[in-house]
Amino acid sequence: MIKNPKKIKIAIGYAPIESTKGTPLLSQNRQFQFFSSPTYIYPIIPASAATLLRQAGYSVFWLDGIAQKKTLPQWMGMLKRIRPTMLIIETKTPVIQTHWEQMRRIKQILPRIKIVLVGDHVSYLPYESFEKSRVDYVITGGDYDFGLLNLCNHLFKNDALEGGIYWRKGDSRVHAKPTRSHPIRNGIVFSSGPAQLTHQLDSLPFIDRKLTKWELYAYENGNYKYTPGTYVYSGRDCWWGRCTFCVWNYTLNPLGTYRSFSPERLFEEVKYLVDTYKVKEIFDDSGTFYVGLKLRKFCNLLIQSGYCRKVRFGCNMRFGVLKKEDYLLMSKAGFRFLLVGVESANKKTLERIKKGITRQDILKGAKAASEANLEVHATIMLGYPWESYREARKTVEFAKYCFKKGYFYTLQSTIVVPYPGTPLYEDAKSNDLLLTKDYRRYDMGEPVMKIPYSNEALYALIKETYTSFLTPQYIWKVITRIRNLNDVMYLWVGAKKLMGHLTDFSR
Repeated sequence: MIKNPKKIKIAIGYAPIESTKGTPLLSQNRQFQFFSSPTYIYPIIPASAATLLRQAGYSVFWLDGIAQKKTLPQWMGMLKRIRPTMLIIETKTPVIQTHWEQMRRIKQILPRIKIVLVGDHVSYLPYESFEKSRVDYVITGGDYDFGLLNLCNHLFKNDALEGGIYWRKGDSRVHAKPTRSHPIRNGIVFSSGPAQLTHQLDSLPFIDRKLTKWELYAYENGNYKYTPGTYVYSGRDCWWGRCTFCVWNYTLNPLGTYRSFSPERLFEEVKYLVDTYKVKEIFDDSGTFYVGLKLRKFCNLLIQSGYCRKVRFGCNMRFGVLKKEDYLLMSKAGFRFLLVGVESANKKTLERIKKGITRQDILKGAKAASEANLEVHATIMLGYPWESYREARKTVEFAKYCFKKGYFYTLQSTIVVPYPGTPLYEDAKSNDLLLTKDYRRYDMGEPVMKIPYSNEALYALIKETYTSFLTPQYIWKVITRIRNLNDVMYLWVGAKKLMGHLTDFSR
């Protein structure tokens, strides 16, 4: 047992991933992309882990080489100077092979370092990384902030080990009795059983934003009109939890494990961020924000306290659940921005991906939100293998209609990707729809499932979707809503990101 945990140096980091495709959107992303115009998203769970570990007395280092715009040699040099006892890496399917190679290089310069992998890919395929890399531990499930604290306290303070942790047989520091074992090519991997997803979120401290360099993510993010901005998390992760394409629904926080902070706890964090860091806009990145009584309670806290005038708020939301009065209350409470997954305008697709909404729900919800002066950002996916070109065009035309009516304010269009661990992946695999199993190609840059039309036609549809707002009605509405310099700057940043997206799909 270590008497002085400060001697244990723990680094939480994102090593740079150098690519001609652009900047990798790795942190806090359900779906991975490279962007020509970079966006840096504040990684809530790793930041929470850093906070818990610092609070427990460990020396914690935040090394996000992507957001810090470091080269890989520069980042490796930082790691070498710190010489941490342990390095935690969040990974995803499209970059897992890159991380395996990076771990090999890290072990060459720091042979005694212990490396931990977390994230959705290793939660579904924990044994794979033990076979193909020099990883020491894998933590599965979405509560890996709690899990990392527990692992460190087990290794260095002799605490009992919780579920969801994997290690190699022969690791002298792990003294827990394994509940499972699995043979791999180069040994045996033990585990402590299923991930524990019952932690009480209100027990978490406020994230240490200074430790986790929150300013790196406070400006270059298209979700902010007012800066500095930051992210919070009202729950883990989505109370709907059924969409067949969402890898977090089936790996990190499966159906039935959704938990949320109380509205009072979330409100206290909002006050803390505004008062301490002068944050002007906050985005809640849980899969879907509160609805019902919790939503109304949170909104009323913002209104009654006057914080509705001090900070603007945005969140992920679903259509089909809120009433007109809910949208009006959110607007009064300082909400500005709603990010809503539309995905498709085709009935059979919405049903097949278990989206739980109809085309009418989208129209009704977007209309009510826009009339409440909320800015709706719609996300759309194209490239479903069961959709014809004509059906895919219906989604593009639907987006144009919603812009023309003023229901959508902004839009994001991507290629649907079947990540391992999702029902969509199993569906594609069983129906011989996968074009490749090369993880590196699962970055939304190309279709990895068979589609009944050409890739070029798909890219053209995506580019057309991105320009679907170009109607006189939409442009006039945007002009009439300009009130200050922030509005102008937001439109300028949006224009730059639009050109970046068009560049991404022109390659």
